[in-house]
Amino acid sequence: MLSALCAPAATARLRLRASGPLLSRLHRASLATQATNRSPLVIGIRREDKNRWERRVALTPAHVKELIAETGAQVIVQPSNTRIFNNASFVAAGATINEDLSHADAILGIKEVPIDKLIPSKTYVIFSHTHKGQKYNMPSLQAFLDKGIRLIDYELMVNEEGKRQVLFGKHAGYAGMIDGLHGLGQRLLALGYNSPFIHMGQAHVYPNLECVHTKLRHVADIIEDQGLPDAFAPMLFTFTGSGNVTQGARAIFDDLPHDNVTVDELPFIAKDRYNDRYRRRLLALQVNAQDYVERIDGGPYSREEYREYPERYRSVFATKIAPYTSMLVNGIYWESKYPRLMTTKDLAYIQRQRELRTRMLAIADISCDIGGSLEFMSHASTIDSPFFYVDAVNGLEHKDIEKPGVQINSIDNLPTELPFEASKHFGDSLYPYAKALASGDLKHPVISHAIICQDGALVEQHKHLEKSLAESGGLRVANTQRKRVLLAGSGMVSQPLVDYLASSKDTDITIASNDLSEAKRLAYQFPNTVAALLDVSDSRALDQLIKDCDVVVSLVPAHLHPRLADAAIRRGKHMVTASYISPEMQKLDQAARDAQVSIISEIGLDPGIDHCSAMKIIDEAKAQGGKIRSFISWCGGLAAPEHSNNQIGYKFSWSPRGVLTAGLNPAQYKANGQMHGIAEGKLFENRFRNVPLYPGFAFEGLANRDSLQYAEPYGLDLENMDTMFRGTLRYEGYSEIMDCLLRLGFLSLDPKSHVSAASATEFLTRVIGKGDLRQVLAQRLALPVSDPLVSRLMLALEEFGMLSSGSPITAATSLDAMSKILQSSLKLNPGERDIVCLFHEFGIENLDGSYSVQTSSLVAYGDAESGETAMARTVGVPAAIATRLLLEDKVATKGVIRPTIKEIYEPLLQRLEAKGLVFAEHTKNGVHNSLQHRMKWTK
Repeated sequence: MLSALCAPAATARLRLRASGPLLSRLHRASLATQATNRSPLVIGIRREDKNRWERRVALTPAHVKELIAETGAQVIVQPSNTRIFNNASFVAAGATINEDLSHADAILGIKEVPIDKLIPSKTYVIFSHTHKGQKYNMPSLQAFLDKGIRLIDYELMVNEEGKRQVLFGKHAGYAGMIDGLHGLGQRLLALGYNSPFIHMGQAHVYPNLECVHTKLRHVADIIEDQGLPDAFAPMLFTFTGSGNVTQGARAIFDDLPHDNVTVDELPFIAKDRYNDRYRRRLLALQVNAQDYVERIDGGPYSREEYREYPERYRSVFATKIAPYTSMLVNGIYWESKYPRLMTTKDLAYIQRQRELRTRMLAIADISCDIGGSLEFMSHASTIDSPFFYVDAVNGLEHKDIEKPGVQINSIDNLPTELPFEASKHFGDSLYPYAKALASGDLKHPVISHAIICQDGALVEQHKHLEKSLAESGGLRVANTQRKRVLLAGSGMVSQPLVDYLASSKDTDITIASNDLSEAKRLAYQFPNTVAALLDVSDSRALDQLIKDCDVVVSLVPAHLHPRLADAAIRRGKHMVTASYISPEMQKLDQAARDAQVSIISEIGLDPGIDHCSAMKIIDEAKAQGGKIRSFISWCGGLAAPEHSNNQIGYKFSWSPRGVLTAGLNPAQYKANGQMHGIAEGKLFENRFRNVPLYPGFAFEGLANRDSLQYAEPYGLDLENMDTMFRGTLRYEGYSEIMDCLLRLGFLSLDPKSHVSAASATEFLTRVIGKGDLRQVLAQRLALPVSDPLVSRLMLALEEFGMLSSGSPITAATSLDAMSKILQSSLKLNPGERDIVCLFHEFGIENLDGSYSVQTSSLVAYGDAESGETAMARTVGVPAAIATRLLLEDKVATKGVIRPTIKEIYEPLLQRLEAKGLVFAEHTKNGVHNSLQHRMKWTK
């Protein structure tokens, strides 16, 4: 049954005064009373709030005045200071200005309505972008159903011939083409070429279309008088689609001097590209499906077959048309059953060819179909930031106009750049149906056909959307608000984290760093991401950054985490960090609990996913009645073997300072029933010389901090365990050199060891003294001059760049100076990759008394081609997943916590698998098969 669009006049008057339960009862009662003599309804016109540029309105004051006069309807208009028509003009037309639209029967708008602003049991008439099952808007559709809203979509208002009746006509095409020409001019200039297009502004700078055409005539004169850049001629503009969007784009383009060409002419034009005619005229190519698709098995194109069996066809646009195209103007209507116009692989094919570097410069994707006909079109751009760039060869998306990539303009509200004319045109087309709606005529064929859902259910012709709703995971209202993440730090592991978070279209990210230029470089690569300056010592600025986010991710140096955590707790914000829980962080546990805040710590690689994989095995063993008698965990981030070409076999894929300070920590562990302790600064000399994990790797190892402290969070009975050990992997030979550096004083944290504007050579001399280097080193280390270790150390110092002058170094301590030296000299070079190795072994006493050895291991390599390190991926992605779990309200535990609880580790491991990070698990019988048995546990 239909809702209250046919209520008697008395009921309509009462409804204006009713609210809450009474209003709902009136709506329910009216479902059963479809009166023949309809009374005029209350029409609401909502304020557009998708962004500050959205100045359009569904009905202009002139339309409202006519509607009131013809139907007697009451019209309530939400106030707006940005709408193209001011509030006073609607009052003059007879409308009421009121923020509250709850008294309206039907609410008219333009763009999608934020879910939290939807009023239950109303009729909404908008562009909902749901009828094609658009995944990103399925939460909105679910909300319409949950709130019992009748949804009428303008896109579905069609006549008997299936032609759309309510639309912005050609205005999207007008604005898209204007912006496209503007962007092309900017892009050419960034590439070092002046062009006539540089004189075009964005559409919103022109008061009306008449001014646009005046500017186009001026640009046309420049093309004919001065010509186009030789390097880019001939300039071919390829138009797809034949509807209003493309017609609008052509109406703008056709003001410029051009020749229309066909697909068959393109090879001949390319051969004749030096023809002077092409310097003073553009080329226009209009293509339809028969021009860019072909039957997979050969044979002629059939329009009827293509529409019915599109899977029999493939796109050849990338080979047949794109190699000649300068700018693609995309106005195609696309559904997932059809082949894409271009895939990301197709774009990479074009961009790899040096001879095509002047082709596919720009795309005006006026259709703005995210992930649609153009696979690489990942998101809608905005009027504020209209262009982004896709470098498919390197898998990058960025906003740097000077870097490689095709320029994409994908604004999804283009007509709002021409708000006066667009609103007038739209209102003219909507008015007949607004009049029918105001009269309560929901049976009008155009209106009834456009209903997607009502009374909490999809109408029959849209039942197929149930599958799309289910595939979207049953997202509910609470999950659909925009999420806001503050990332503090922009260092070596940040990019995979931002990449993961930015893949969710509902998330806005602020990257805050003390290095603003670094933060900007990272932010420019991702949608909905901005950069900000971070000064952790400025409590007011820090508080402001945290206030505006939902989750804080701290990747700053570990000693700064407590300051961020304290600010986050005061603001009631969750936090994620990959670092160990320090005593200072642990002190914040109760405050976080009291504030109902979750601070997920130790959620990187080690610590992090090592906890997750360990707890999975431990909990599974306990569930089967087993007891953990031994736990051994090794983890290391190293240069891949083929790139471990220095004396310590190591290159830095994360903070050098973190690596160096870790070598100074004390450690304790239990092995074969014996407790072992290693004093501060003695790790290197107490190294494990052989860690036999894999025959192909020559590993040595270091004890990792206090292994015993993890017995309690892991739920293990330390007293009845033989072994409890966590260690760090290095290649053989690492510890010998690092121990020498420590003994010589290069790793001192004494403030008196500070360095001020010294070269690396000066720093070396200051630490070890003057004299013959070999003699001095041997004497300081109490070694014979001929000892091979002295020779190795000299080679290492040379590799570190400490035997030649370099840039001056200023640092608070010797260790900090050494960090800077090693960060520069031992970094992964282009084309090199790293490796992460994580290995757990569990000795399990089973319920039947037998003993089994279970292992869980992960080996991951970095990507030499993209430059993404395995370390960055295995730290950044787990932290990003934990952030998503908090954003999705999936973590109930409050306080300072580790990922040792099932509500965190289980979904995290599942999501890691989806990113290709999969643990291999194996089981053997008998303690003799164990690492515990094979390791030498004493020096």
